[in-house]
Amino acid sequence: MHRDAQIRAAQERVADIFRKKPTAAFSSTRASGHVGEGLVCTVRQGDREAVADMPPVLGGGGSAPTPGFFIRVGLASCVAIGIKLTAAREDIALAAVDVDVDMDFDDSALLGLGDNTAAPLETRFTITLATAAPWPEVTAMVERALAADPFFIALRDAQNVKVATVAGAK
Repeated sequence: MHRDAQIRAAQERVADIFRKKPTAAFSSTRASGHVGEGLVCTVRQGDREAVADMPPVLGGGGSAPTPGFFIRVGLASCVAIGIKLTAAREDIALAAVDVDVDMDFDDSALLGLGDNTAAPLETRFTITLATAAPWPEVTAMVERALAADPFFIALRDAQNVKVATVAGAK
């Protein structure tokens, strides 16, 4: 079976479950980060682990990618994979999907300086697709993929974010 057909079949199986039991589509995920001495942060989610650090100029050791790297990894990979999933589901052949994520910052805001937000001032996605499919079909498919992409939407739209600050140590 061709790889896109396998991807489409897997999605159809999951969609069939969700149609039969809509509550099965709801999920929650937790990642837990820990910073001890210094700025190295170890984050665990299930049996996966990632480590982030800040560059020496900000007091870190530069021993691992910054948290911003992981945000951009998540955005680029989620958009690229989401487009590939949607294309497979819609039987649009894509030889390759490349996603560039560019973000502009006022780095002084990270230190509480100035009037700008520490959030990105602008984020730009460049999506490059290798395909022989008709371009209007491809661009319409990309729009549908982005409309269903959880992390693209989380970046684009305001979210309901709650914070609980707890005293003590884990």
